[in-house]
Amino acid sequence: MTDELGLFSERHTDHGRYRAARRRPPKRRKSRRITVWLGVLVVIGLIGAGVWFGLTQVLGIDIGGYDDYSGAGESDVVVEIPDGASTAVIAGVLHDGGVVASTKAFVKAAEGDNRVLGIQPGFYVMRTHVSGKDAVTRILTPDARKGRLEIRGGYQLDDITKLDGGVEPGIVKRLSTASCAEVNGKSTCVPVEELRKVAETGDLAALGVPEWAVPDASKLEPKRRLEGLVQPGVYDVKPGSTAQELWQKVISESATRLQAIGMPKMASDTGFSAYQVLVMASLIEREGIEKDFAKVSRVTYNRLAAQPQMKLAYDSTVNYVLDRPAIRTKEADRAKAGAYNTYANFGLPPGPISSPSKGALEAAAKPADGKWLFFVRCQKDGTSCFAETAEQHDANVRQAQANGAY
Repeated sequence: MTDELGLFSERHTDHGRYRAARRRPPKRRKSRRITVWLGVLVVIGLIGAGVWFGLTQVLGIDIGGYDDYSGAGESDVVVEIPDGASTAVIAGVLHDGGVVASTKAFVKAAEGDNRVLGIQPGFYVMRTHVSGKDAVTRILTPDARKGRLEIRGGYQLDDITKLDGGVEPGIVKRLSTASCAEVNGKSTCVPVEELRKVAETGDLAALGVPEWAVPDASKLEPKRRLEGLVQPGVYDVKPGSTAQELWQKVISESATRLQAIGMPKMASDTGFSAYQVLVMASLIEREGIEKDFAKVSRVTYNRLAAQPQMKLAYDSTVNYVLDRPAIRTKEADRAKAGAYNTYANFGLPPGPISSPSKGALEAAAKPADGKWLFFVRCQKDGTSCFAETAEQHDANVRQAQANGAY
């Protein structure tokens, strides 16, 4: 009995050990879970630290001291401030360009100066390794911003001799001027001659000319190929760029603006090609003021469709070749032969005569309703009077002369 009990006891004991052995794995699984959670916490901690460090650098959160330079700086550098940039973003641009030692140096120096909020997008010539305070002072100096090019509706590539003998710079001259800056004692100006050479000989597609405009533009005499393809507006060109890079910047941005207006699709229901609508818009721009654009457009359509044929007889096309803006042209000039002379030729000229604005393009694509065939500037503010018959037009001309407007 004792042996049996002993045997039973021994067996019972072995069975208990067996069950105990089977319960050990859960302890190892619990240990693994703890290790995993510890790893997750470490990763979260590292991410949080990285985010906090980024915020302190970009937003200038004060957690103590910060790096800052002193002295007059080392060299000039050109930096680009993007559109809509906050103080923190500007600080980041300056830090990346080697201007300031830390973003916080600029942010702290800019605190309380509301002028920093008005910094415009574009290129600025700065000094490297300067204090945050000096960087703020420099970027707020009007002379710091470079490369600003403004084009208005009606501008043409070449200079125009005004009635008073003065000269209105053309787009080529304005682009040359915009390229100028003094960087480390050297001028970045690109001469007019270099810009003309690229405009006359460069590959139009490579310069950024829209695909729909390339075939017609390539047929024009070289110096007029880019006429009308620079949209009115403000462009920022980088000092130090080559003539090729300057044109690519301006023409490609202009192509984007033309597309935003609706070109070439807006021409689809006009009966004219997109390039012809561009040409028409350039005439409208030079022949009238904005409130009359749609009416001038209608006169253009009506004359082109008239039977028997009518010539446009626009003074602006005669003046274009002469590079002058006279309201009235001389009979001798109107009699001169030339592809752009709409007194001598039927139809539209072969290319644009100016840079048409959005309003002129929209008017060219959608003229006002009317039967007008004539118009003349009859008010000194540029307002035109429109007529359906030659007799009505003659009366308008007499009134314009009486008003001192023609």
